[in-house]
Amino acid sequence: MQYNHTVTERFLRYVKIDTQSDANSTTCPSTEKQKNLAKLLVKELIEMGITDAHTDENGYVYATVPSNSNKKIPVICFCSHIDTSPDCSGKDVNPQINKNYDGKDIVLINDKKQIIKTSEHPSLLKQIGNDIITTDGTTLLGADNKAGVAEIMDAAYQLMTHPEIKHGIIKILFTPDEEIGRGADKADLKKLGADYAYTIDGEELGHLENETFSADGITINIHGVSTHPGFAKDKMESAIKIASEIVSSLPKDRMSPESTEKMQGFIHPVSIEGAVEEASIQFINRAFEETTLKTQEDFLRKLTESILKKYPHSSFDMIVKNQYRNMKQILDKSPDIVNNAMEAIKRAGITPVLSSIRGGTDGSRFSYMGLPCPNIFAGEHAFHSKHEWVSIQDMKKAVKTIVNLCVIWEENS
Repeated sequence: MQYNHTVTERFLRYVKIDTQSDANSTTCPSTEKQKNLAKLLVKELIEMGITDAHTDENGYVYATVPSNSNKKIPVICFCSHIDTSPDCSGKDVNPQINKNYDGKDIVLINDKKQIIKTSEHPSLLKQIGNDIITTDGTTLLGADNKAGVAEIMDAAYQLMTHPEIKHGIIKILFTPDEEIGRGADKADLKKLGADYAYTIDGEELGHLENETFSADGITINIHGVSTHPGFAKDKMESAIKIASEIVSSLPKDRMSPESTEKMQGFIHPVSIEGAVEEASIQFINRAFEETTLKTQEDFLRKLTESILKKYPHSSFDMIVKNQYRNMKQILDKSPDIVNNAMEAIKRAGITPVLSSIRGGTDGSRFSYMGLPCPNIFAGEHAFHSKHEWVSIQDMKKAVKTIVNLCVIWEENS
């Protein structure tokens, strides 16, 4: 089939819309500006002929590509998130296309101190001759996850304009607030009506991720003893200092983000706040196996208990909150989901790589909400930073992978 790709133009259009989410907000979406992209996507879907495309009050986009097959085929959904990370500005994004990339470091035009170095981004060396989209050095790019959004939109366009491609019912879902862990919170899976789903939010070309961390949030509240500092001898037990001692006692050569890789888990303090009498520490606890997650939690509790023994009038409480779980436990029950995706990648002319995510996706949550959902590459790299980049050729291969996947589900039904 001859593809008349629209993915590049769509991507360049979408990244210019500021959609940063905000973890401090209590609304959904966390920022009203995310709805600007949601409304544009609905407009473009309707222009393709997808008549049921709509966005709800929470900024989610739903749409259906109708089946053109007589077979009974599982309903497949493709999902990406419209928000970008709060970690780096997403306002006034000015994308740059580096055509026919020559394999050298890329100096970003509006901040020459920002250099995408091949020594730090070795995946660039696989892109020689391709066209690389970067920022101008002043913002993030938004390839996470607007590359996925553009790829799903282009795949929908191909399906709508090529009736000879046989497929079942294809659902489209775009979510807000994924970057702050709330992307699945208000998704209406009953309305969506899908049997299986794929997030298009992965990094390296050809990668398919069927496993994520399991994740808990942990809060330790320290209850110290406050008194006038001029008369504090043998009386004061500062909650601030106790909290600092707990953090400084964490292992530095293991069980930390800085010292772990691959399948190793970690405990990571992400914030401390408080005063002499009361202080709290927020941690994220991450591991692929739930037994490891529990071991790390027990380690943190015992460490805190040992430190509090030095402060007889102080105490603590520890609150553990389930955040998400390893989706592999769900996906292994339905092997066709992963096997069909591996075949779709092969048909795009790519060697598939099955891998694990040292993090989570909307798919982690969806899988435990009854919608099994692995993660397919979108081609995004160096996300959440000014060095973010994506290859146009990789985005086009992601589009082909999505279309192939629709065909394979039809063939196998």
